[in-house]
Amino acid sequence: MRLLLMSDTHLPKRAKELPAPLLAEIPHADVVLHAGDWVDTATLDLLESRSRRLIGVYGNNDGPGLRARLPEVAHADLGGLRFGVVHETGATRGRETRCAARFPDLDVLVFGHSHIPWDTTAETGLRLLNPGSPTDRRRQPYCTYMTATVADGRLGEVKLHRLPRR
Repeated sequence: MRLLLMSDTHLPKRAKELPAPLLAEIPHADVVLHAGDWVDTATLDLLESRSRRLIGVYGNNDGPGLRARLPEVAHADLGGLRFGVVHETGATRGRETRCAARFPDLDVLVFGHSHIPWDTTAETGLRLLNPGSPTDRRRQPYCTYMTATVADGRLGEVKLHRLPRR
């Protein structure tokens, strides 16, 4: 199973559209996960129409239209792994311990908010992934997203993709 992870698209405030390389990944993904801060419903509509399966949550910048269609936290069993998606996880310091306590039944937690790519594992084995942002790099050198594979109940290759500067 191939996964496409993104967050913090902030359309149309930070960019007019999703980057072409990211859009080109959608047909190759079995599941697209979006960890919030869509800002516009058009992006949700676009991903729903192009994805085989979309799992998304709302973020702090998402208004009533998105909050009516998306949960704050999403859960899914993907390839035998228990995934969760949430926008905010709090401060960097103590993140692994805090998330492991909040989500004790998960194997993988996908989150956003910071726009900073993140890939760590808590002492409990919970894997934490933040794909960064494909449209707003903030203090990062590149805009980013992630892909991953799941097979036989194991998370395979997790790859951070850097997008060309615009």
